[in-house]
This record gives sequence, structure tokens and C-alpha cells, in this order.
Amino acid sequence: MAAFQSTPWRLISGILGVTCLVLMATLGILLKNAFTRQSILPTSSPGPTTMEPQEGSGCCFCQEKWIGHQCNCYFISNEKKTWAESRDFCASQNSSLLQFKNMDELQFIKYIRNFYWIGLSYSDKHHAWLWEDGSAFSKDLFALTKGANTGNCMVYNAPQSVLEEACTDKNLYICKQQLI
Repeated sequence: MAAFQSTPWRLISGILGVTCLVLMATLGILLKNAFTRQSILPTSSPGPTTMEPQEGSGCCFCQEKWIGHQCNCYFISNEKKTWAESRDFCASQNSSLLQFKNMDELQFIKYIRNFYWIGLSYSDKHHAWLWEDGSAFSKDLFALTKGANTGNCMVYNAPQSVLEEACTDKNLYICKQQLI
């Protein structure tokens, strides 16, 4: 028993104790950094309430996983739905299917490479293309086909490509949330 109380064993146990404390502190720092980085990585579906400023957004705070641009927030889906399902999903996120207001907005979306539902559909009652909110379509944005069919909606692909498609088909979609 006297051998365990000797000076070399005290020195060894002291060194092991300090090493253990240093390793625990390092592990704590690494775990904190790992969780912080993981919480800011983008994913493909929207989060319910987390708000954070988006780069290039200027004046807006968007939900996590949404893109901010000129005081609007945009969600670009990675799952296909019908036009009505897409509209309903956007509404559940306090937004609507994408409605272009100007050419600058088209330039912002110019890098997308798939066809996406936008909030434009043909109204048989009005015999015209109308936005989801009931407003008339401006032909200054892009040209539409003249012979529209009832039950058709519009898909968009950059740059300025639109196609008429049956609203019951499944496509990706873009939601837009206006913050001002």
C-alpha cells in the first residue's frame, strides 16, 4: 500500500487527471461547433417558424430553408405535386404559388433548371390567364399560348420559359411569401 502513495504514482495520476480534463473540454467545444454548423445547413423543405436573415434579402427575415430576395421569401420545392396540392402547401406556409410582379423577379429565379408550378392558371369563366389571387396576367413578362385549355395551369423554367400543362399533372413548385 505504501507503494501507491509514492511520489511517482501521484505524478502519474495528476498527469492523467489533467489530460482527462483537457480531453473533456475539447470534446465539449467540438460538439458545440458541430451542432451549431448543423443547425445552419440548408435542407430542402421548409421549417415552421425559425426566422433568420437571408443573404441578399435586404429587409426580410425568412423561414429557415427559404430564400430571401427584395423583401420576399421563396421556397423552391424538391417534391412533385399537382397544381392544387402545390397551392394548398404554399397556403399552409402562409404564402402562395409564385406570382411574378416584374422582370427583376424573373432574373432572380433565372438559375432554376426544372419546370415549376407558378400561380398562373386559365380561367374558363373569364376566358383569360389569371394569377392565383385573381389578378390579370401582364403580357410584358413573357408570352403565353393563345389557345388555352380549361383546366390548364402554367409551369415556369428559366429564362422566361413557360408551358401550359394539365393542372392534375405533378410538378415541382415555387412558393412566394410577401413580407411587405
